[in-house]
Amino acid sequence: MNNFYDEISTFLPHREPFLFIDEIKSIDLGKSIHCVKHNSPEEDYFRGHFPDNPIMPGVIILEALAQASGILGFKTMEKNPENGSLYVFAGIDKARFRKRVGPDDSIDLFSSVVNEKKGIWKFDTRAEVNGELACSATIMCADRKA
Repeated sequence: MNNFYDEISTFLPHREPFLFIDEIKSIDLGKSIHCVKHNSPEEDYFRGHFPDNPIMPGVIILEALAQASGILGFKTMEKNPENGSLYVFAGIDKARFRKRVGPDDSIDLFSSVVNEKKGIWKFDTRAEVNGELACSATIMCADRKA
């Protein structure tokens, strides 16, 4: 793992093979985060989606965006799973896919806080590969007791 693993695993309950954040590039608490997922041809999902034309599944891209949003939310609230807090994916709106993401692509994951009401956070998110938009979505996460 990289040097960011300890920090990422502090704020996300996810572990391999369902951890889709490799690096936190920048964070502005309460506002925005920039994370990176480095794909490898050995990722399990590429073996079956699709064997002769491997493409990262859209649901995995959305999960990576939700995980980036989760880190931003947890760090902003100064909470983490060890404190009995669970930050769950609560909804998604306006998901759009614009570019295929492949086995050797690094994905820049951006999330910005739109608002928070009663423990439900709304984020505008986007995923880019080489500066090109691959996916965008509005994601909701809920802060709940574990």
